[in-house]
Amino acid sequence: MTNKNEIGNKELSPEQREGLLKALKERFEKNMARHEGLEWANVLAKLEANTEKLWSLHEMENTGGEPDVVGHDTETDEYIFYDCSAESPKGRRSVCYDREALESRKEHKPKNSAVEMAADMGVELLTEEQYRELQKLGNFDLKSSSWVVTPSHIRKRGGAIFCDRRYDTVFVYHNGAESYYGARGFRGSLRV
Repeated sequence: MTNKNEIGNKELSPEQREGLLKALKERFEKNMARHEGLEWANVLAKLEANTEKLWSLHEMENTGGEPDVVGHDTETDEYIFYDCSAESPKGRRSVCYDREALESRKEHKPKNSAVEMAADMGVELLTEEQYRELQKLGNFDLKSSSWVVTPSHIRKRGGAIFCDRRYDTVFVYHNGAESYYGARGFRGSLRV
């Protein structure tokens, strides 16, 4: 997990950087179907040019997200990373949806919220559409679920949405934004 010193400085030690790049390269090469036609050397050049994004990827990795490249935006020349762990990242579970939801709980408050944790990590929560795109690349969240960006009209009424995969189908559900469960976390996206 992130400590306050790391949040302020957002730089990795040489050992952390080397370990992260090795893990990302191995994952990239092992899962070529997620990013057909893309080359690791080009991804690596982008990562080396942007240490703050590398720090965010480290946070994704450190909390169990197993980030991997899932696309390339040719208009912006950015590589798109999503959390590709089989289940919702373990280091990001038992969180409610956002700060407002966290503050609305009278007792048994979770330690954090998905929206705040994502912001601290420098990543975005997946949208429902992005979540569905991820599910085309494999079978994710067969036992867990993940908060996704909630439309404002739902959030204004106190709700939030999450997704999972059951019966070979992606489901979208709703819950009170203040709820939290040991099997629900969130998945992030990052553009580099």
